[in-house]
Amino acid sequence: MEQQPIIIKRKKVIAAGHHGGSWKVAFADFATAMMAFFLVLWLTATASPEQIKAVEGYFRDPVGFTEGGSPSPVDLEGSASVINEASPNIEPGQIAINDNVVDKLSETLEQRRMEELFQELKQRIEENETLQEFKNQLLIDITDEGLRIQIVDRSGRPMFDSGKAELKYYSQEILFELAKTLGAVDNKLSITGHTDATPFGGRPGYTNWELSADRANTARRALVAGGVRGQQIARVVGLSDSILFDQGEPTAPVNRRISIIVLNKKTVNSIQSSASAKGAPLIDLTVPSEKEQEKAMENLESGDWMKEKAEPAPGELNW
Repeated sequence: MEQQPIIIKRKKVIAAGHHGGSWKVAFADFATAMMAFFLVLWLTATASPEQIKAVEGYFRDPVGFTEGGSPSPVDLEGSASVINEASPNIEPGQIAINDNVVDKLSETLEQRRMEELFQELKQRIEENETLQEFKNQLLIDITDEGLRIQIVDRSGRPMFDSGKAELKYYSQEILFELAKTLGAVDNKLSITGHTDATPFGGRPGYTNWELSADRANTARRALVAGGVRGQQIARVVGLSDSILFDQGEPTAPVNRRISIIVLNKKTVNSIQSSASAKGAPLIDLTVPSEKEQEKAMENLESGDWMKEKAEPAPGELNW
């Protein structure tokens, strides 16, 4: 009997019938999106206006420079970080800096400029023959008011003749050389005259106060002649022996000195603000009284003011 060939039929079975499992992925994405949506609604309903502004600013500007957003809107404790919104007057791309920060930066730059000027003067002293000869009479340091240059007397080498306000020739050369550097800066200058504690007895009514003021003014004229601009001078003061350099020896030559200060802006502003105080003074002694006005009118009408007055006797004070 003829054998029949064996035929094996294999049926392909497709799981889940006519559709696959891709719908599960789509549904999972949808469920995740809905959960995120409801979380946003819940946060919006419970967050404060400041927190909402912070989150809004973050999504508009994640870097946090233009819209007031924060690169880290949620802190480590889980609460939204509150930041200050940028000023509406500031254009995009600009950074607002606190005034205190600006002041500190300005002071730092000015301090650096003072240190550069200090090094410049130090180098000029080393290179200039005139200043090199008298460098032991030059004291330079930086104070709260600015860069201070003190020219002091040494034994046998005073800046001025005893009891006089005329500069020695070498003192004038020192001031001329310093003026070349000081005239190149924009800062204001303060000039102060000092004496030692030896009382001045040259003539009646003239003391160390007048002498120190006259010497400071003489130094001012020398600096202006050497190249310092007249409008640079902010203050000329005579302090007599009220501030001694060597307090242990009040009559030491080093106490007789001229101080030149390159003023910083803070000191200049303080000088100007104190001199231009607003409001009327509590007591104004410059306004004449009614009796003084009547007496002045009588003198004017009588013509006594035209009469020549007698000259004061020698040694007599005439205020």
